[in-house]
Amino acid sequence: MTRYTLCHRTAYAYGRAVDLATHLMHLTPRVVPGQVVRSAVITVTPHGGQRTDGSDHFGNGVTWLSLETTHDAFEVVLDAVVDVDFAPPPLAAATLPWEAVRAAARAAEGWDAAEFAMPSALAPAERGAGVYAAKSFPPGRPIMEGVRDLCARIRRDFAFKAGVTTISTPVSQVLAQRAGVCQDFAHLMIAGLRALGLPARYVSGYVRTRPPPGQKRRQGADQSHAWVGCWLGPQHGWVDLDPTNDLVVSDEHLLLGWGRDFADVSPVTGILLGGGRQKLSVSVDLLAEDEPA
Repeated sequence: MTRYTLCHRTAYAYGRAVDLATHLMHLTPRVVPGQVVRSAVITVTPHGGQRTDGSDHFGNGVTWLSLETTHDAFEVVLDAVVDVDFAPPPLAAATLPWEAVRAAARAAEGWDAAEFAMPSALAPAERGAGVYAAKSFPPGRPIMEGVRDLCARIRRDFAFKAGVTTISTPVSQVLAQRAGVCQDFAHLMIAGLRALGLPARYVSGYVRTRPPPGQKRRQGADQSHAWVGCWLGPQHGWVDLDPTNDLVVSDEHLLLGWGRDFADVSPVTGILLGGGRQKLSVSVDLLAEDEPA
């Protein structure tokens, strides 16, 4: 088990005053088997306004905020303490052939996974992604072997390169340029699995990073992260894999929530009256209890 202290700060500075604003925030770490949320506090500036905390269609924690006072800056800070110890995945040989998982997703036993086999705007069942993914799924291959192989291939075949994509970059472009960031690789893997009829969901959260040997941690230098939840069938359920790092999620990741793609779990979104040009700054600190500050 690893205990993490998390601080995620998002700040907007506006070119001119905002008269009215509504915000939707997915910033509450999710309570799931293998993850215990000891505390989670979301602080918003400016203070006041109407705030509601609840959950969305997928069961993620959500905060709705309406600000009716004029402001020229907006800041939201998440402070949390979370214990993480996800169970290891099943042995690959013990999982169903991938074709059987596809069939189960279309039957009554797959009712809670079926919607994640459907295409979405940012992770469609794109033909090129399906062709790429199909190489990992020869006939009869156990589903865990297939998703593990696909995860490793994405890590090997694609370069991590910031600045070459945006969150709206289509999967087809990521395939063509063979480069992107974690959101791109998650969308690619999800699109490929969906093209084969397999349920897959987009998972948002954070991943533990370590400074180079002999160097100190840089304050605020950690980042939000994204990976993929893969459905292994009704017996084994979901397992999370990180194609950016070719990892099965265990105790190196802290989970916020999941959805069909990034748009379902964007950390902070909003609609403004006024504001003009915006300057965004984001800082994340994810510190493990066994690690010096």
